Order: sequence, then structure tokens, then C-alpha cells
Amino acid sequence: MKAYMEHGHRMIARRWRGPAGEIDLVMEKDGEVVFVEVKSARNTMRAAESLSQRQIARLLRSAEHCLGSFPRGALTPMRFDVALVDGQGHIDVIANALSA
Repeated sequence: MKAYMEHGHRMIARRWRGPAGEIDLVMEKDGEVVFVEVKSARNTMRAAESLSQRQIARLLRSAEHCLGSFPRGALTPMRFDVALVDGQGHIDVIANALSA
């Protein structure tokens, strides 16, 4: 995604697929892996509302499988972002969206 590339991230995978499901984007910068869920709707509020607990659980399980391909496995620094895309193509990124 262009917004990440402009900030120095490199794309590891687009639509990464594993046994638990798909991750829209897997990015990396300075050793940190960023798992990105992309949600689109008429406006960013509706896009945010469309992210369900079920999708979050799937994303977490998928990320766990994806991390198995990294040398440090589950010890790899990571975060989960949500990219909200409105009907005009404007993107709002919520960095570290799944932190407690």
C-alpha cells in the first residue's frame, strides 16, 4: 500500500493466505512486521464498523501462522493496523489498532 511505502515500509505479502485465513497486507520496517486489515466502505466510519470480532480473531490466528516463517517466530516485533478506505479512495490508517 502506497501509504506504507512512502514511510519506508517494504511489502512482504499482499493477500497472504494461511490455514486460518487471509491477511490483506504484510509489511515490514526496521525489523517490525505490520499486519494490515483493509476495510472499505462509503465512508471511513462505516468501514471501521464493519470490522467484526470474528475477523479480528481470524487475523490474529493468521498472523500467528505467518510469523512461523520468520526467523524469530512469535518473538518477531509486530503490530496490527487497520486501513480504512472511503468511497473516494481516502485512506485513514489506525496504527496498532488491536493494542489493549
